[in-house]
Amino acid sequence: MPDETPHEDRPATSPAQGGSGAGGDVPAPAPPADDAPGPSGPASGPPDEGEARPSGALDPEEADDGVQKERDPATGGPVERPLPANVVEPVPPEPDSPDPAHDIEQRKREAGVDHRFPFGRPGEPLGRAHPFIFGFTAALGVITAWMLVKAATNAKSVIVMIVVAMFLAVGLNPAVERLRRFGLPRAAAVGAVFLGVLAFFAGFVASLVQPVSEQVTELRKSIPDFVTQLQHNQRLAEWDKRYGLLDRAQAAVNSKGFQSSLTDTATGIGKVAINGIFQTITILILTLYFLSSLPQIKTFFYQLAPRSRRARVALLGDEILDRIGGYVAGQFTIAFIAGVSSYIFLEIMGVKYALALALIVAVTDLIPLIGATIGAVIVCLVSFLTGTITETVICVIFYVVYQQVENYFVYPRVMKRTVDVQPAVTVVAALIGAALLGVVGALLAIPTAAAIALIIREVVMPRQETM
Repeated sequence: MPDETPHEDRPATSPAQGGSGAGGDVPAPAPPADDAPGPSGPASGPPDEGEARPSGALDPEEADDGVQKERDPATGGPVERPLPANVVEPVPPEPDSPDPAHDIEQRKREAGVDHRFPFGRPGEPLGRAHPFIFGFTAALGVITAWMLVKAATNAKSVIVMIVVAMFLAVGLNPAVERLRRFGLPRAAAVGAVFLGVLAFFAGFVASLVQPVSEQVTELRKSIPDFVTQLQHNQRLAEWDKRYGLLDRAQAAVNSKGFQSSLTDTATGIGKVAINGIFQTITILILTLYFLSSLPQIKTFFYQLAPRSRRARVALLGDEILDRIGGYVAGQFTIAFIAGVSSYIFLEIMGVKYALALALIVAVTDLIPLIGATIGAVIVCLVSFLTGTITETVICVIFYVVYQQVENYFVYPRVMKRTVDVQPAVTVVAALIGAALLGVVGALLAIPTAAAIALIIREVVMPRQETM
């Protein structure tokens, strides 16, 4: 009958000793308990590298490339498996071996020719630190950068239109979201906002058609009177006797250079007008597409961020987009106030084309720093040409006073509430943007400065505190 004594109470028996029992069987060693201490502490964790497993085997060796190699339990070294029988290993040349340039068999032996590599086994690849690899990679990077710069330069106008369209879409998105709060679907809200934009442009163009056509008609009718006045002008007649002004003017008009330059000027004006119309229509179409798919565009760019930081990137991105939308809304508010004030003043003064001039003031007031001055100069010039000196002086006084009110009362309060940018930063950003991209740069400079200020305050400065 076999012994029922537990394994941990009986003495250890070596294989050379006889076992106690009828059959002389050697009892198997009991597995160690989970909480039994090992040679270096509790056996609860994975064994260290090079330490024997409970079965007696060692951990497999991990190579430099991450592939684990099997290790010999006895010696602890890596096990070199023999190559398959059909694989020929290259044979290193011996001192008295023939030259492979003349002996074909020696050439095949040294190259390790087999059925997989009929021209010999390939050698080790060139490392990244090899001069050829480094030089080729550097040259390829320089060429790629140069091509990208050339492509961006050639496509500058297209890139500017895309940026302006995206800027307008982000700026109009708050109006879309406000209409959605009233229960409208996004497609209907986008359509309503876009129709409002189209109505504004159509009204602006329509208001300019009548005064321009009337002025052209009056100029065409007044040309004979101007010529008659010039002919009977005594001062001009005296100058003509002294310097021959009429003969010189007639010769200049009849010359080929004058006619060709006049043709080139007219052609250039036509090209600029057609190009402006094309760019305006393209920007409006792109704005419609961007405005309708703005949530999908935001989600796509947010997903480019790492998953661990995607939530913070999304929060910062939403804040930046909200500030851009606030800036556009603030600019339209300031322009609306300027346009309404100008229209009321011009109607009271009885200046011709009050609606058209008020719309011009509103549109030019969208340009930071110099927009209000441009609109005021246009209004004062029209008043001088169509009215009296007194009306012109009153217009100059009104716009000087209004610009002070706008610069020191309206503009700071609106922009502080919507963009939260310091006045000095606003001026510097507008100057830099105008120097880089003209009017478009001046329009985009302030929201860009607001975004940079937010990133510096929320990302850069907290990181500096932890370093």
